[in-house]
Amino acid sequence: MLVKEQSMGISILHKQDFSNRKIAKILNISRNTVKKYLRSLSDNPTYKVRSFKETKLWPYHNYLKGRVNAASPEWIPATVLLLELKKMGYGGGITQLREHLKQIKPTPKADLIVRFKTEPGEQMQVDWAEFKFGKIKLHAFVATLGYSRFNYVEFVDNEKIETLLACHQKAFEFFDGIPKIVLYDNMKTVVIKRNAYGQGLHKFQERLWDYAKHMGFLPRLCKPYRAKTKEKVERFIGYLRFSFFNPLSAQFKQSELVLDTLASNVAVNDWLDTVANTTIHAGTQEQPYKLWAEVEKSTLQSLPPLYSGVRQLEQEAVLSHCCPHSTLLPGYDATFL
Repeated sequence: MLVKEQSMGISILHKQDFSNRKIAKILNISRNTVKKYLRSLSDNPTYKVRSFKETKLWPYHNYLKGRVNAASPEWIPATVLLLELKKMGYGGGITQLREHLKQIKPTPKADLIVRFKTEPGEQMQVDWAEFKFGKIKLHAFVATLGYSRFNYVEFVDNEKIETLLACHQKAFEFFDGIPKIVLYDNMKTVVIKRNAYGQGLHKFQERLWDYAKHMGFLPRLCKPYRAKTKEKVERFIGYLRFSFFNPLSAQFKQSELVLDTLASNVAVNDWLDTVANTTIHAGTQEQPYKLWAEVEKSTLQSLPPLYSGVRQLEQEAVLSHCCPHSTLLPGYDATFL
C-alpha cells in the first residue's frame, strides 16, 4: 500500500516526464505499483472550475470587480452598483446583479432589527461616525429625527465641543426646528460623569447644557448595554458607510484623488437630497423627506435667536450647590424612543 509521500512522489515525477521505470527506481517501489497508481488517476474524472455565466452583466464584470476591489475590505451594496450600471447602459435587474456579485464576494447576512416608535417632534438621535481614507481620518456628525428618519450629516476634522455645537446648529437649521429631546451615548463632549448625582442623574458638559437650555431641548443619554436604544442613528450610520462613503472613497481611490471634508460634504449633501432622504425607509415605508415635510416639521419647536455662547455659570453653580438635581433632572436615561 502506498503511503501519502509515495503517491505524491509518483504524481510529481510523472508530471516531470520521468518514465515508470525511473519513478520506481527513485521511490524504491515496483513498476506495477507505479502503473496501477497512474491508471487510478486517469480513471477518476476531473471537473472544471465553474466559470461565470455570461449574462447581461458579463460586459460589466471587470467594472464590478474593480469597484469591489477598490472598496475592500468594505462592501458596496448592490443597490448602489445598480444605479451606476444603469448609467452605463445596463438593462437588467437587481436580482441578476446580486447573483453575479455572489461570485465576487458573498453577501453578508442582514441583522435582525428591533424598531421603536417615536412621536413626531419628540426626539433627535445624534452620534459621531469615523471614516478613514488612507491616512486621512474624517469625522461625521450624524443626526436623525426619530419619527420621520429625516437625516443630516456633516463631515468635520475633529470632535471638539465647539464643532459639536456648530453641527447641532446647522442640523436644527436643516430640520427647520428643534425636537424636545436629543439622545446621545457617552460622548466626552456631552457627559462628564454618568449618575453623578444619583441613578439616572448625569453631569453634562456645561457648554452643551447651556446650549441645550438656550435652544429648548433636553439632552438625554442612552442606557448602557442597550444597543437598540439609539438604533435609528446607528442604523443610518451603517447605511451612510456602505451606500455613500465606501462607493465615494473607492471612486476617489480609483481616480487617485484625495477625499477631504470639503469634497465629502459636497457629495453627502447631494446624496441626502437625492438618495437617503428620498428613498422609501424600510421601517416607516415612507420617504423621510415626505414624513418630515408633511408631519414632523410642524411639530418641531421654532428656532430661537442665534446662540451667543455667553453663559451665566456663576448663577448655575449656586443653583447646583443648593439643589443639584434642579438643573439635572432632564438628564435621566432615555426610557423610550
